[in-house]
Amino acid sequence: MDGKNAIVTGVSKGIGMETAKLLLSKGVKVAGWSRSEPDLKDDNFTFVKVDIASYEQVQSAYSESVNFLGENIHFLINNAGFGVMGAIDEISVDDWKAMFDVNVHGLMYCTKMVVPQMKKMDEGHIVNVSSIAGLNPVKNMSGYVATKHAVTGIGHSLFMELRDWGIKVTNVYPGSVKTSFFEEIAQVEANDNMMRPEDVAKSIVDILDTHPNYLTVDLEIRPLRPKGK
Repeated sequence: MDGKNAIVTGVSKGIGMETAKLLLSKGVKVAGWSRSEPDLKDDNFTFVKVDIASYEQVQSAYSESVNFLGENIHFLINNAGFGVMGAIDEISVDDWKAMFDVNVHGLMYCTKMVVPQMKKMDEGHIVNVSSIAGLNPVKNMSGYVATKHAVTGIGHSLFMELRDWGIKVTNVYPGSVKTSFFEEIAQVEANDNMMRPEDVAKSIVDILDTHPNYLTVDLEIRPLRPKGK
């Protein structure tokens, strides 16, 4: 992986930041995208402030990233996303739309930017950090679940679309992870029975560090004892 280049979205904390840190330790040059700057300093890292819900901002962020990384982006980690809990008759239309704008449309915008050069390179790897909600229903989270089911379908379709160009596409479905995700969900608090973000990051990087003709299409990961002993 040494000498390769990556874009990681949602890099400000949690899985995104841990993935960026691990990639840097492997010799990968990283452009980290998010609305807030992470506490991460490295000569091979640049922070790009962007709201991926805006296609115009994504286009600008990509240009800025290419200035730092060069044209060849080998890895895209689509990690940015958020969820709002609420019954269907209580959740606001604005929150519903905002989840789709980031979790689905933003993922498409970021992927759209990197694919043309990956095709020219005849290689690349796109990892979509979805959620267990991309496979299962969750009570009072129909909007978030809908976005993550969309990510499942997008990833599976892109896998078929891009494999002949040497481009890998993987969907990762984490169960509960001890991150700031739960700050927006009053009914659930992050705790030590959840997975550590650094372990999820290791799984992502292990997926990237594989033979060119080897692809993990889906990876479901869970805490072993989500309720503790």
